[in-house]
Amino acid sequence: MKPVSAKILLVTAAMLGGGYALADTLSYELPDETAEFKPGPGVELAQANCVACHSADYINTQPPKKGHDFWEAEVKKMKNTYGAPIDDADIKGIADYLSATY
Repeated sequence: MKPVSAKILLVTAAMLGGGYALADTLSYELPDETAEFKPGPGVELAQANCVACHSADYINTQPPKKGHDFWEAEVKKMKNTYGAPIDDADIKGIADYLSATY
């Protein structure tokens, strides 16, 4: 294997790094939230916990009528896998609301 010359490495590094200096900062404004949680017992608990990470639209896109076990597993996944700041004491109440409402 032939050794790569320092000159080739230097030119390659300059070409790769140079693109970063030319990039502009992008900024954009998100649209206003339009989705709302469906009314029902426990809606406040879901609003207080779920919207910390995602909109109500995300819940609306889940399969309907999946039942309590499905929703409890989803809430536990959000807490344990994704690190959502949900108190263990709130998991059942959130799942109760979601299974009764969605």
